[in-house]
Amino acid sequence: MKPLNALFFFLLVIALAACSKENDDLSGVQDIPGLGGDTWVEDSLDKWLYDSLTVPYNIEVKYKWDQFEFDVTKTLVPPKEEVVIPAMQAIMKVWIDNYIKYAGELFFKKYSPKFFILSGSASWNDNGTITLGTAEGGRKVVMYLLNEFRTKEMDGYQLGDTANVKQIFHVIEHEFGHILHQNIMYPTEFKKISVGLYTANWNNIYDSDAHQDGFVTPYAMSSENEDFVEMIATMLIEGKEGFDRIVNSVQDKTSDNGTTQAQAVAALRQKEAMVVNYYKSAYDVDFYALQKATRDSINALFY
Repeated sequence: MKPLNALFFFLLVIALAACSKENDDLSGVQDIPGLGGDTWVEDSLDKWLYDSLTVPYNIEVKYKWDQFEFDVTKTLVPPKEEVVIPAMQAIMKVWIDNYIKYAGELFFKKYSPKFFILSGSASWNDNGTITLGTAEGGRKVVMYLLNEFRTKEMDGYQLGDTANVKQIFHVIEHEFGHILHQNIMYPTEFKKISVGLYTANWNNIYDSDAHQDGFVTPYAMSSENEDFVEMIATMLIEGKEGFDRIVNSVQDKTSDNGTTQAQAVAALRQKEAMVVNYYKSAYDVDFYALQKATRDSINALFY
């Protein structure tokens, strides 16, 4: 055994020597953020996030780029620092303030996610869809597409109700809806409303076709849980009038799945009633009051 150990040591010395050639020049290699050892001086943006979100709500917002917070197979860009405060201010007005007003501060502190990760771009999937937000264990929310965020205060003119910006709020309400039903499950009767219509091919369905089958969005057709939280998010972000417009858009015809207009409208109204009743019975929250306040907050950002 001794000769073998000696040979191994000899080969190891050669390998180490080969890895430490004096003529290897690494001076031109740039540091890659997120691999450890990164340092930066906290500035006014960091202080604002700490004072506005961490201190009162124990919510940490990470905007400095760290690829390992995301799927390493995806090509993403970091958020522009100038959009971080306006975006988080808007989220506070639309989401945090209204939930505290109608559900209470203790409710919000108990159920709100504690870690937000921000990406400037969307995350594209192999099937052509994009991921605009994810939640992990009810504690961490990853938000994409921050660089598209604009409000009238940022650009100095009336933007209108833009889809890109509303989508950010939609993601927040969607993921928070998951947290709520994971703590207190919604009634099982909800799963029976659209039984047999859920599909993995939701990404190939138009909004109008989803409505025609009694779903508020195509993504709602992916599963019962997604159906429930898509109802929550859409009802809050679009407001009562916006949701009513979706219901009223169902045409007088039978869908490809055999759903009639009457059945589709009944399904949407039944789901609406179950969401409203769930908020009241599970969390003692007046959903319609929360809905109006949320929509009013969005209007104030754009008009």
